[in-house]
Amino acid sequence: MIRPIYLYGSEVLRKVAAPADLADPAALQTLVQDLWETLDHSEGCGLAAPQIGESVRVAVVNGDIMADIYPYLKGFRRTFINPVVLAESEQMCEYNEGCLSVPGIYADVRRPESVTVEYYDEQLQKKTETFDKFAARMIQHEFSHLDGELFTDLVAPIRRKMLAKKLSSIAHGKVSAAYKTKLK
Repeated sequence: MIRPIYLYGSEVLRKVAAPADLADPAALQTLVQDLWETLDHSEGCGLAAPQIGESVRVAVVNGDIMADIYPYLKGFRRTFINPVVLAESEQMCEYNEGCLSVPGIYADVRRPESVTVEYYDEQLQKKTETFDKFAARMIQHEFSHLDGELFTDLVAPIRRKMLAKKLSSIAHGKVSAAYKTKLK
């Protein structure tokens, strides 16, 4: 089911998400399916459960939408259930990020160049993988949502101040998006 995406200012985006209940695979499967359907409808490259109002540690990323810019992302799709970052590179990189919960705003964010992650996939198989380049960027962005953090929290203070008026407008529902949104 396509669900509305919660916007900047919604309380659920600021909560640290609870671990997903692996003992309830049917509920998890429904949540994962809703995340994928919502993401595919919104044309984003990643979505975390808090963005659709569910404060649980589940996120999906789809590199296909970025494959024209980053060909190595063709076919890159992952579901992360209860992910844990085991290691981050010391090397940092900066990319311009945006977010479905913060429509129309983009800013440069510094993050580790690569990460090693332990997680459960949609079949509840435990995996450990290392990701780099833009794949690592997408994953870290979505994992930030699981910790109640938005990319706008990570920008330089002067840039955050410059964005304050636009962020306030979003928090008051004064924004348009090509997908269903919700503010709560």
